[in-house]
Amino acid sequence: MPKKKKKKRSGRRHSRCVTVRHLTGQQAWELVHPRCAVERDLDLEEAQKMLQAGEPELARDELLWMLEECPQMIAAHRLLGQMALEEENYPLARGHLGYAYQIGLRALEQAGNPIPVPYRLPGNRDFLEAGRDLAVCLERLGKPGTALKVRRELLRLDPSDPFGLRSLVQSKRQEPPQS
Repeated sequence: MPKKKKKKRSGRRHSRCVTVRHLTGQQAWELVHPRCAVERDLDLEEAQKMLQAGEPELARDELLWMLEECPQMIAAHRLLGQMALEEENYPLARGHLGYAYQIGLRALEQAGNPIPVPYRLPGNRDFLEAGRDLAVCLERLGKPGTALKVRRELLRLDPSDPFGLRSLVQSKRQEPPQS
């Protein structure tokens, strides 16, 4: 009788999912990326070097491989989304950037929606940059209302406004509503 294969279970939830941690002694929260993402930091650097060397197809293949191994790797989704945005492939950009943004939002929601989530903390940067770029993508897709919601959420998460969104959000408030 053949042996049944046991499913490999991780005893630690954070090994596959993004979580959130409170920084001791600070009023700040930081995303904690899954082990599979942290283990691929060198691969991510290689993909960035490929892009800088003018090899976007090689970089894309590398990033897609990383996502096969680690679907919650926010940095890989963000980079693929930025590449698609530069290529004006807005539906693809929206997919990757939106997924990266949602991964972070889901982790924050599971932690009780803590704020602030400052850009100055390395664990938050890819998530917040994905949100910023998602808003640009949504505008190019003709969805300014949804883009505004994303920008407002980014300001709520990091009131220090690292992307200079406050004036843009305030100017949109003064415009007549679009149908």
